[in-house]
Amino acid sequence: MQSYTIGQAARLLGVSPDTARRWADAGRVATHRDEGGRRLIDGRDLAAFSIEVAQGGGAAEDGVPYTSARNAFPGIVTAVKLGDVAAQVEIQAGPHRLVSLLTREAVEELGLEVGVQATARVKSTSVHIDRA
Repeated sequence: MQSYTIGQAARLLGVSPDTARRWADAGRVATHRDEGGRRLIDGRDLAAFSIEVAQGGGAAEDGVPYTSARNAFPGIVTAVKLGDVAAQVEIQAGPHRLVSLLTREAVEELGLEVGVQATARVKSTSVHIDRA
């Protein structure tokens, strides 16, 4: 399972590293330390926490709604539903929840699973997902 540093988690949540650090210090999200002493957050824990944070409000830390340049929404995979041929992938990108329908084969090739960092790219009415 992929783990994220406090800084990486902050970017995915759309907040400052200080805010992410305070949340970890307050026990809102579990952390563990790597061999170098850095605090890390398990991908599944971060995925669940990102949903919790998003449900608490739709604005970034400074009150400005989260937006992305070039229609790219970096985030964390929060759900994957696999069918025989098709799949549904949900990404939490800061306060934004994006859902994409794609082939099961694409999900498997990209290695998409809950807790994995990914970027949703939106063009017109379709959403494309890139593995980070």
